[in-house]
Amino acid sequence: METTRELYWNVGHGATLLIPMYLFTFVALGFLVRSGIRRLKIYRQGKALNRTGQPGVRIVEFLRNVLLQGKVLLVKGPGYAHGFFFWGFLLLLIGTCLVAAQADFTDLLFGYRFLKGDFYKYFSLVLDLAGLAAFAMLLGLFVRRYLVRPDGLETTRDDAIMHGLLFSILITGFVIEGARMAVSELPGNMALALWSPVGLLFARALSGMGEAGLRALHASLWWLHFFLVMGFICAIPFTKFRHIFTTSINFFFTDLGPKGALVTIDMESEAAESFGVALVKDLTWKDIFDTDACTTCKRCQDRCPAYYTEKPLSPMKVIKQLGEVACSTTSGANLIETVGKEALWACTTCRACQEICPAAIEHVNKIVDMRRHMVLMEGEFPGDEVMVAMDNTEVNGNPLGLAFATRGDWAEGLPVTRMADNADVDILYFVGCYASFDKRNIKVATSFIQLCAAAGIRVGILGKEEKCCGEPMRKMGNEYLYQTLAHENIEIIMGYGVKKVVTACPHCFNTLSKDYRDLGFEIETEHYTTYLHRLLQDGRLKIRSEGFDCTYHDSCYIGRYNDIYREPRALLAAAGGSIREMDKNRSESFCCGAGGGRIMAEEKLGTRISESRARMASDTGSDLLVSNCPFCLTMFEDGVKGADLEGKLAPRDVAEILVERL
Repeated sequence: METTRELYWNVGHGATLLIPMYLFTFVALGFLVRSGIRRLKIYRQGKALNRTGQPGVRIVEFLRNVLLQGKVLLVKGPGYAHGFFFWGFLLLLIGTCLVAAQADFTDLLFGYRFLKGDFYKYFSLVLDLAGLAAFAMLLGLFVRRYLVRPDGLETTRDDAIMHGLLFSILITGFVIEGARMAVSELPGNMALALWSPVGLLFARALSGMGEAGLRALHASLWWLHFFLVMGFICAIPFTKFRHIFTTSINFFFTDLGPKGALVTIDMESEAAESFGVALVKDLTWKDIFDTDACTTCKRCQDRCPAYYTEKPLSPMKVIKQLGEVACSTTSGANLIETVGKEALWACTTCRACQEICPAAIEHVNKIVDMRRHMVLMEGEFPGDEVMVAMDNTEVNGNPLGLAFATRGDWAEGLPVTRMADNADVDILYFVGCYASFDKRNIKVATSFIQLCAAAGIRVGILGKEEKCCGEPMRKMGNEYLYQTLAHENIEIIMGYGVKKVVTACPHCFNTLSKDYRDLGFEIETEHYTTYLHRLLQDGRLKIRSEGFDCTYHDSCYIGRYNDIYREPRALLAAAGGSIREMDKNRSESFCCGAGGGRIMAEEKLGTRISESRARMASDTGSDLLVSNCPFCLTMFEDGVKGADLEGKLAPRDVAEILVERL
């Protein structure tokens, strides 16, 4: 006789079992579906949004992040614990379904059994170990939440319900198994009992109860276990358990467009009653769905530079607050007032929250949309200095307030031509505002021109015809000014028949290469680090290696927004650089504090983000902080002073390092 076990041992297997069991199961599943459909009404408060294109890509994203727990495993410790708990519980679910399939279908109707022999031995072992893993990981998560209590981790009634139900389901399952094995296997079938090692431990612990007591314990706990599972199913729509579905589904609805690109508003729309987001009805259905997918794991909060420096912003709380309003009877409440204006203005749009989020939640666009309403509909800015910068940009095409006619003066005497004089060039260098007017950043622009000249590249600039790309204004909420600047830049650049644009500013690069596409700009745009790296590889740019130590800062708009990590480091290595990485590097890099239009605003709350980053750089032991962004360089110059690191840490740009080694 092949190895197997009697399914439904001690509880019978007939109408007296199957009818009530499946009746309660279908009732619980029906309740789950009905409650889920009712939640659809909450999502439908939002505006339409198509997130079903490229279904193949979406399915792969879904499988990678649900079955393989891709995003969850980005954080060691709790991420691994959740991943192994998920896999353990999933295996238990699959095992339960296989048992039901044989006992209630294949064996009952056709006399066919597949849970037997060696397959059944390994089946038993896998489920036993899966249950043990699930219990151990759940215990670890319980200790972290209730005993360790990390700062910022909110614990609610839902968490108690989740831990209580899951612990009860797992423990009763093992006790049921132990009681069965104590009666049916300990006396004379140890060969099979060894394939359920955890159950065997429980069986030995319970063996002194006697057969009658064990059978009574088994039968009563079997039904308790069953109703605990039914309670688990019914609790899903009303607790954080719903993330089992919402978080999983959210990966299918992930944004597959250019990474970090914002939705371009039709500013000419006569049907638009208002611009931006102030009410729940102004959100998209995906924005509302995000609030249900959130597990309040606080990963976004932990990575947020504003929260880290005591600003009143927590990306986690923003999502939670939006969800509370959407689900409440006061869904007409003002979202901006609910979240708080200071919290919204504190965001640097660095995308650290979205990069680490294990639920595919899109935080940045929601914050920018609420800023849009404040700026476009209420004429409100975070400070007078931002309003002045906006006015300066409208008048002179730059937030610094300097005369537009002098925008190209920095290039006098350099091997560069103005497009108005000669458009026969290899690349158009889109200089940007800071490299055009700020003395510190003019050195970077000069270095780039010299590097191109050494490689035999003919470079053109727009000079006074160039205007701010509009990115700081857009991220600050002024979509109208952004689109005005963008249309003017696009018309000028395309009028010259330019084939390639290169810029040293990550914000300009991200805007021209992604956001301008919505406005008809199709010209290839590249950041100077990847461009110079290719010239180096092709042998056109010759750099001598002179050893030096440094630490390298991944700017948000080159790193997280565009996944450019390798090329800047390769350039520094070619120049002889030995990089001492900061703890927060690459996709985990810490913002300089200038993004999201914050370059135009005074940092009045908490500690300065730039000073925090400067200290992180100093902690590496290096005296050289290298970046590739004019905003970062500007912030670090101030941050080094504010952190009392003058003479100990010098901010430099990659181009400055390279030009010294031509």
